[in-house]
Amino acid sequence: MSDKKIKIAVNGGIKFGAKLTAKQLIVLAKYLEEGEELELTTFQQLYIEIPEERKTEIIAEFEEAGLSCYPVGNYVKSLRTCNFCKGAEEEGMPVAIELNKRIAGKHVPFTLKPAYTGCPIGCGEPMINDIGVMKIKDSYSLYVGGKSKGKDAEAGILLMEQLTPDELYQAIDKIINLYNEQGKKREAFHKFVKRFGADELLASINQ
Repeated sequence: MSDKKIKIAVNGGIKFGAKLTAKQLIVLAKYLEEGEELELTTFQQLYIEIPEERKTEIIAEFEEAGLSCYPVGNYVKSLRTCNFCKGAEEEGMPVAIELNKRIAGKHVPFTLKPAYTGCPIGCGEPMINDIGVMKIKDSYSLYVGGKSKGKDAEAGILLMEQLTPDELYQAIDKIINLYNEQGKKREAFHKFVKRFGADELLASINQ
């Protein structure tokens, strides 16, 4: 019997704040041996190692407890969000949930971090992540190419604005597909945006 372990990412899903319930903590603790630790990432995820041969069973158990599970590696991360402090509908929580469902876990040339915020205050930090969404009144602005780390950290480019939810989903789907098709192996997304060009990226989306 194999005792090989694999690492997965988990969180409590998209809701008011990055929170976990007692039930969720208990089910996670079942798979921690004495001395083992959970790794908390800057992207509202926990990394936990589980037995590979029981992956499907354990993920089902986590999801039954209300946890969301994602692969670790060169994939689109789960959507980093704000705390929806003004309310789920006003700040577009249903749109954030749908966007996360559509893109999280997609394979990409290099780990891609998307972020969402429900108002211009920007608590979800959309402007310094790879793909950022900001809800402004009843529409959405889309930023690309932000970089949060390093001495060359910079804000992303405002690529599109006044988008409807469907226009937002379609634009981000096209951007990720283009990154998969044209991105080089292990090419960070902000480097891809600079190499490909924001104007060319916009033209490709609008084709």
